[in-house]
Amino acid sequence: MIIRLLLGIFAVVWLGLLVRVFHLSIQSNEYYATLSEKNSIKAELTAPVRGEILDRNLEPIAINELGFKIALAPHLTKGKDTTKLDREIAYLVSKIPTLDPEKMAKIYKQQDSYYNHSFIDVVDFIPHETIIPLYSLMNLRETIKISPSPKRLYPYGAVGSHLIGYVAKANQKEIDADASLQLIGHVGKNGIEKYYNRYLQGVAGERRIKVNAHNVEIEEIGRTPTKENRTLVLNIDMQLQNFITHIFDKRVGAIIVMDVHGAIYAAGSYPEYDLNTFVSGISTKEWNELMSSVDAPFTNKMINGLYPPGSTIKTGMGLIYLNSGVMDEHSEVHCTGSMRLGNRAFRCWKHSGHGSTDLAKAITQSCDDYFYKGSLEVGIERMSKGLIRMGLGKKTGIDLPNEFIGTIPSREWKRKKFNKPWYQGETLNTSIGQGDVLVTPMQMAQFTALMATGKLPIPHVAKTVGDNPYTPKPLDVLTPLEKEKLPIVQRAMRGVCNDPGGTAKAFVHTRFPIAGKTGTAQTTGIAQGVKERQSEHSMEYFKRSHAWFTTYGPAEKPQFVVMVMVEHGGHGGEATGGIVSAIYNKLDELGYIKK
Repeated sequence: MIIRLLLGIFAVVWLGLLVRVFHLSIQSNEYYATLSEKNSIKAELTAPVRGEILDRNLEPIAINELGFKIALAPHLTKGKDTTKLDREIAYLVSKIPTLDPEKMAKIYKQQDSYYNHSFIDVVDFIPHETIIPLYSLMNLRETIKISPSPKRLYPYGAVGSHLIGYVAKANQKEIDADASLQLIGHVGKNGIEKYYNRYLQGVAGERRIKVNAHNVEIEEIGRTPTKENRTLVLNIDMQLQNFITHIFDKRVGAIIVMDVHGAIYAAGSYPEYDLNTFVSGISTKEWNELMSSVDAPFTNKMINGLYPPGSTIKTGMGLIYLNSGVMDEHSEVHCTGSMRLGNRAFRCWKHSGHGSTDLAKAITQSCDDYFYKGSLEVGIERMSKGLIRMGLGKKTGIDLPNEFIGTIPSREWKRKKFNKPWYQGETLNTSIGQGDVLVTPMQMAQFTALMATGKLPIPHVAKTVGDNPYTPKPLDVLTPLEKEKLPIVQRAMRGVCNDPGGTAKAFVHTRFPIAGKTGTAQTTGIAQGVKERQSEHSMEYFKRSHAWFTTYGPAEKPQFVVMVMVEHGGHGGEATGGIVSAIYNKLDELGYIKK
């Protein structure tokens, strides 16, 4: 009985083993074959070459400098034993003395581990001409791997820096958002480089290879090509861009040269900074100098600078007054140089006053009193809604990252921000672009194009993205009555630059008539007891007004907007008229003005 029981157990065990062997060898063959293939086939991503940026004449603005990176094999260290690593680094330095051995060792040790079987990049970029004579010799060493590694180069250095932007090493947050950056390494950080980063960056390719148990490549079994070298053509003319940088000299502020349809031919935020400094990594000293400068060179003043616009908004304000039905183009006020509201005097810039003043005269001679008194009739709500409709206090939609909104105040805005009531004196200040009104230079350029054509264009730096022209459609924002009355404002803007009483007449020297509006935006309040305003030139620099001059030309056939803003420049026309004139004459010289 016991023998039979033991034989039975023996038979069951053997039967179970036979079933398991059958399952492993026959039924699971396909599963383990697939698993084996996964273990022996490796996917290797290939980094795409970043696309170049060209100006409208196909001159290079951002290109790739040919070069190579150097990587060392893993596991050259064992615990504290760095003999092998030291030997390889010493060899590299003997061939390329400019290399930093301490930096290479630090980078290697940070990435080397028992689990890492890939080569470790210790040098990001070596110029093509340096590595070529050494390439064959260094590649003979199994511990060294040399691979192509293009480096971004900006031929114009600092010129147009805030428009173009730059690439630099991707941080962990950026890598988490886009895994391909782990391979590519660099990403657009600012300007056009950042806004169009996805397009310029391209798409990584994939190379599928068979490797053995020691991670040694046996053969290539497949390849997916990269999508790369995507060229981006801008509306910018670098000859004109160079010119505006030169004439702005050492001033602080912004220039925008844009056609009336929104294409930006040149634009600058000043001071500028050399883009090439950021590609390989900026030093702490250089970074601190940029960030601590009172002139804020790292701030893109075109879209991130917020300034009171002063009298430049009087053109749009005039249309709002006419659209209200409360006033028409024949409505007049008598300007005596000052008006009282409560216990405060609101002064016009002209101490003796302008006398009887209608809308056209108020714009041409920039009479503050006309807009003070008109604002009390029209009211802050219609003023605020009208200015926002005309593009102020909201993003322009330009193809640059992180554009600011600005501020067009209203009762609701003040209640939400400060939980305080609105006062009539604030309505008066708003009417002349002071008080809480803040705009960007780009908004003012767009606003001026609206005055020139009756349509609100979308400013755009890119001309073509791949094979596709970039031509955003302008917005129709004016009411029927505003469109009807727009010629009144346009004639007044022409008067600013051409009539004897025009605020810019003495400072404009263009080859053809232009139209515009000056603005002298105070940065420091004037005490009520002061009878005579101190001249701008006698003030301390940071107490002087910001100088604006925003224009379009030719006056009778608008083609371009030229907007210049000089921080603490003093009187608008005096500080900017020569710059604006030189730009229009340059546009004519380059053949852009069609007469």
